[in-house]
Amino acid sequence: MIQSVNHSIPAFDIKQQYTTIEAEVSAAVLEVLASGRYIGGPIVAGFEQQFAAYTGVSKCVACNSGTDALFLALRAFNIGAGDEVITTPFTFIATAEVISAVGAKPVFVDINTTTFNLNVEQVAAAITPNTKAIIPVHLFGQPVDLTGLMDIAEAHNLVVIEDCAQSTGASWAGQKVGSIGHIGCFSFYPTKNLGGCGDGGAITTNNPEVAEKLRILKEHGQKNRYHYEEIGVNSRLDAIQAAILQIKLRYLDIWNNQRRQVAARYHQFLNQIPGIIAPQELAGGMGVWNQYTIRVLSNKRDLIRNQLQERGVNTMVYYPRPLHLQPVYANLGYKEGQLPVAEQACDEVLSLPMFPELSEEQQDQVIYSLKDCFFS
Repeated sequence: MIQSVNHSIPAFDIKQQYTTIEAEVSAAVLEVLASGRYIGGPIVAGFEQQFAAYTGVSKCVACNSGTDALFLALRAFNIGAGDEVITTPFTFIATAEVISAVGAKPVFVDINTTTFNLNVEQVAAAITPNTKAIIPVHLFGQPVDLTGLMDIAEAHNLVVIEDCAQSTGASWAGQKVGSIGHIGCFSFYPTKNLGGCGDGGAITTNNPEVAEKLRILKEHGQKNRYHYEEIGVNSRLDAIQAAILQIKLRYLDIWNNQRRQVAARYHQFLNQIPGIIAPQELAGGMGVWNQYTIRVLSNKRDLIRNQLQERGVNTMVYYPRPLHLQPVYANLGYKEGQLPVAEQACDEVLSLPMFPELSEEQQDQVIYSLKDCFFS
């Protein structure tokens, strides 16, 4: 029986997770500080090996952020001026931003109505002679249909760069995301499923030549010290972050399972509320629920969000405006109504509190509050 309670519930809570591993993290950080090896070194190399094994690839290159991971991936495949890269308009700006940053052109394809992910069935029609790559985003922790997407990519000789920023640990057809495309890009921003205590990222691949180029690019373009082969950047994961991520990686599957349990309970009760569409998973995918994002119908999203706030339930809107209609991309010439599913999603989506430690009592408050908003 769901009952109302009166405590403020955050949209996410990273402090609570920290308390469960505080002793381990503190010891690891102090060990790094005492070592004097703050950049690179065995701690970073060890994390790269562990994360590669976890993801199911042969190579992992750690870097400064998820944004840098995407940027470096494009650079590693020599994508630049005159090239086009297909991606989704319903995602964080970094996905498209990096395409522009290397001089290429983002080409936006609409999203699936039930998963919020790139609509694979529309990708082929967007391919031109200038298309060089596709960046699918495993949004909110739900994997894209990579079987269909890889078939399209292989037929047109395109690179698939998986944006796994929100989906560490998710899988498609039994394989971890980041191991199916030609390259996978991860973010370790603190709110991610595997989050550090600062910025961080990683790139995964089974191609040793690509991995070697990534290492050169992220170290100012140098293969050997003070010998520069091309223009690179400074994008290194520091040893303190690597030490923290090594600890958190050991708990990731437990935390992801807890997220799935929270999602299952949301499913059970929210499907009973008319006016809400609960998120769905594709057959063949196993998500990790970085966000639990519902659709609120009949133009009531902002009203419901305010009412939830009054009841102590904090929510987020990811994302209020699609990328193809952002001022920064006005030069691409997209018009309202051109990608209708993404545009409608921006008006309806609402992300409910979601983190592994979310208690049943807290979920009860979320669910009761939603029911109260719709039935009062």
